[in-house]
Amino acid sequence: MNNAHPPKKDPALAKQANDHVWKPHATVAAVIPRDNKFLMVEEPINDHIIFNQPAGHLEDSETLTEAIIREVREETAWGFTPEYLLGLYQWQHPQKGHTYLRTTFVGSVDDHDPNQTLYDGIISATWKTLDELQSESIKLRSPLVLACIHDYLAGHQYSLEILRNSDHIA
Repeated sequence: MNNAHPPKKDPALAKQANDHVWKPHATVAAVIPRDNKFLMVEEPINDHIIFNQPAGHLEDSETLTEAIIREVREETAWGFTPEYLLGLYQWQHPQKGHTYLRTTFVGSVDDHDPNQTLYDGIISATWKTLDELQSESIKLRSPLVLACIHDYLAGHQYSLEILRNSDHIA
């Protein structure tokens, strides 16, 4: 029987191996209903003007809830209060091959700042009905836009308590 310890791993090789681990783009989005309309952002993508829910990437050391509050404020000039989680959505961009893991919240807005400059690249924040979005489906950022709205209308909802971050883990 050999009691020898396994050889120690070279930290440089471990880092190199980790650099090649596939990772999805972690994003957050908000479905924000009001008076049978949804708050959307209008932005230019590849020489086209498209609509999307307020959304963006999770930043380092940020919780999912902090990320969506920040993204809604930056992109719409509205303060966002998350009420519940709508769902987790995995989508692969057909042309780019990038995979997105999107955490989508539902909530309400208040505290609008009409003097705030919107995030770089955002043309406007606007309210759209489902019919308007469906008739302009060619102008949506991804199929997730309508999928999330349909899930909202179907009553999908999960408590925010399902979200756990390092502050809650001993």
